[in-house]
Amino acid sequence: MKDEGKMKNLHNDEEKPPKPNNKKRKEVAIFGNYRNYYGYRIGHEDDPRLKAMKKEWFEGKNCLDIGCNSGVVTVAIAQKFCCQSILGIDIDIARVDDAYWHLRKTARATTQKWSQETSKYEDSNKLNVSVGNLVESSNDDRVRDSSEESQASGGSNLFEVVSFKKANFVGSWYPPERMSYDTIICLSVSKWVQLNWGDEGLISLFVKAWKILKPGGLFILEPQPWSSYYNNRHVSEASRANYHNIKIRPEDFQDILLDKIGFRFVEDITSCAAGRKSGFERPIFAFWK
Repeated sequence: MKDEGKMKNLHNDEEKPPKPNNKKRKEVAIFGNYRNYYGYRIGHEDDPRLKAMKKEWFEGKNCLDIGCNSGVVTVAIAQKFCCQSILGIDIDIARVDDAYWHLRKTARATTQKWSQETSKYEDSNKLNVSVGNLVESSNDDRVRDSSEESQASGGSNLFEVVSFKKANFVGSWYPPERMSYDTIICLSVSKWVQLNWGDEGLISLFVKAWKILKPGGLFILEPQPWSSYYNNRHVSEASRANYHNIKIRPEDFQDILLDKIGFRFVEDITSCAAGRKSGFERPIFAFWK
């Protein structure tokens, strides 16, 4: 009887389905290609690092965003500073897809806002038409200015200004038709380059950025602190090996970019982005070619 009981219990155990594992698997982003990286860092607010950047660095210029992730900063720069063009590149096709989704969403929102402003103007113009041509003319000037400003920074025009591409900047990628750029931004990318490709990869990043910049061009760099390398040293086999062989520390970047790569001078623009949220207290430097 005991044996029969054991067999019955064994049979019942075999019929029980395995318990579901409700624990979420932690995302492993070996290139720092976290989904919603900027949303995780700053929520729905404007990226505070934009405060450190000047309009004249981007307005009417051809720009490049290395490691654009979901394109939040790329699109914001195009809107806020009115670039001639800006290309965002990322090693992860999923992040590039996210970036195009964000671009479409932003373009729709901007177009809707502009349509609402135009509608309000038309309603206001109907009410003021009896006041005389002076009021009507004044309103025309204001709406024209508003319309031109809105169209310059958003709506369908965004699709002509902003583009994204899956590419490994440290690898074999070069700009289409060997074009050069006025401004290149590289925000929170250098750590991932070193963890994946070592010091050699970092130097390749710096050299290529210098080569594809126009004379007088600007390279905006936000390096991560050395302490953060330790936290991500185990994301892959390559990172484990490279972490122990890294000789170039973030505090060495300025000297290398100026003395070895060939940039003429550097400006520390960190203080311009004062009051940044946790996760973005990193220094930001602007290097001129």
